[in-house]
Amino acid sequence: MSKTSLNEWLQRLETLHPSEIDLGLERVASVAETMQLLPPPQPVISVAGTNGKGSTVAVMEAILVETGCVSGACTSPHLLSFNERIRVAGVPVDDSEIVQAFEQIESARGETSLTYFEFSTLAALVVFRQRNVDVILLEVGLGGRLDAVNIVDADVAVITSIDIDHQDWLGDSREQISLEKAGILRRERAAVIAEKDPPLVLLEHIESLGCQALFSGVDYQLMDEGSSWSASLRTSSGVERKLPTIAYGSVLADNICAGLQALLLIKRDFTDKQLLRALEVLSPPGRRELQKFAGKEYLFDVAHNVASLDKLLEYIDATPCKGRTMAIFSAMVDKDFRAMLGACSGYFDAWFTANQPAVPRALEAEVVAQCLHEQGEKMISVSKNLRQAFRRAQGLMVEGDRLVIFGSFYTVAVVLPLLEKDRRKGRIATHE
Repeated sequence: MSKTSLNEWLQRLETLHPSEIDLGLERVASVAETMQLLPPPQPVISVAGTNGKGSTVAVMEAILVETGCVSGACTSPHLLSFNERIRVAGVPVDDSEIVQAFEQIESARGETSLTYFEFSTLAALVVFRQRNVDVILLEVGLGGRLDAVNIVDADVAVITSIDIDHQDWLGDSREQISLEKAGILRRERAAVIAEKDPPLVLLEHIESLGCQALFSGVDYQLMDEGSSWSASLRTSSGVERKLPTIAYGSVLADNICAGLQALLLIKRDFTDKQLLRALEVLSPPGRRELQKFAGKEYLFDVAHNVASLDKLLEYIDATPCKGRTMAIFSAMVDKDFRAMLGACSGYFDAWFTANQPAVPRALEAEVVAQCLHEQGEKMISVSKNLRQAFRRAQGLMVEGDRLVIFGSFYTVAVVLPLLEKDRRKGRIATHE
């Protein structure tokens, strides 16, 4: 039995490779081939996109669990624990299973250097092989073309959305970024394009590959019905599959449809009853996650770019609270935080920003505060860390108020456990 714990392994993985991100497939593919992980015998659905990847995977995972199918999901980043990155039938695998996978990879890689993300991707494939899952779901970490999960040929490739983000790695135009996302497409295989305004270069690339692509708004349709929606999808044989009327919730209807459409293309059908049951319990952590505590609301969202923030603000508009709306915001320095804060003008009665000493890429709180001052915000609090910011915000909240925590995965990952700690103290609370 291994004497190295998962935490010790993760600390080691952070130092094994010279850089945190090293896009390219040669190294990770060579190790995967040595370990005979490719190609996996199960159907594979890969998901790329600027926003909505994790939610789309969560939708497919929930449906597969509801229909009795054993799914294997590889996602990133994690929110609270590394184990979230590797799930079987919707359940994060335990430490020992991940450690055993790491040990196998370490033995097979020889002198080949791997990044933290490449190790975790290979570990997921090892676990899925050992568990003999029925369907594999892979979420692209960054881009698509050179991302580690792209060593696997997807039977269905899903592209959720295309917006400006990670410009240093993917390019500074939607055209360039779309081609990076399109790297997960495979010649003459199926694709689901949920982006409603795909750039021309993406359309041309899809045509050049001869992909059997289904486009949102063209080949499958989503119909708005006010407080609810319905949709018309396509089975693998091209037959129309109508969905029942579904109430709007925390997961975007576009992402739900993309996931369901992908499942239909690998012949994983579901009844209306199974669909509604799966959606009823679907609540991806940190994605417009609303919690209520002692008459106060806490809304967590990992929105970390302008496009995802726009969706969060739409949700805030659609679900107003009875009292004031306040914000805890902290972002990474490489994000367009000025545009993000500008989009929030008029939405929040008070702002709380904080430094994150443990995160080198985090934006300084004073920079955020200065930007807020410049755009005319009045109530601004600067804290030494997120814990202090959260407690200060709580100190001002009264019944009916809402606190929105957003800006990055790191922000939500720090504050969410603090609220859970409050819950464990015995306060009466409800969770939505």
